Amino acid sequence: MEIRIYVDADACPVVSIVERLARRYEVPCILLCDTNHVLTSDYSEVKIIGAGADAVDFALVNLCQKGDVVVTQDYGVAAMALGKGAYCIHQSGRWYTNNNIEELLMQRHITKKARRSSRKNHLKGPVKRTEKDDIYFAESFDKIIRKALEL
Repeated sequence: MEIRIYVDADACPVVSIVERLARRYEVPCILLCDTNHVLTSDYSEVKIIGAGADAVDFALVNLCQKGDVVVTQDYGVAAMALGKGAYCIHQSGRWYTNNNIEELLMQRHITKKARRSSRKNHLKGPVKRTEKDDIYFAESFDKIIRKALEL
């Protein structure tokens, strides 16, 4: 069974790490982005999805299959991909699993609700990525690829 790696690549800071490891393991990699984040790659297939609030998310979930690896920071995308039997990892290196996805979705819901009630709609962006973050992601991503290839 051939696996594929799907990356929710809009503003994804780990694309180069994903591609390096995909190439090492000779796993096909597909980068999905919308028309606002056009990417190019000398290794991955790039799929440019029409603009729309969740167009890339739905395209990724429709494409992925059991055993594939999905890289996304979106908990909803991860939940749907897990439902199809895919392995899922956040750009931080944290794995999404059937054991933690419900809690993550609930945290997202509570946080969103709190923002609405406080009328604070603007959040600070994520903290700046460090080399340590990239090393942790690479190690975790390497493990998830090896796990997916065991099937």
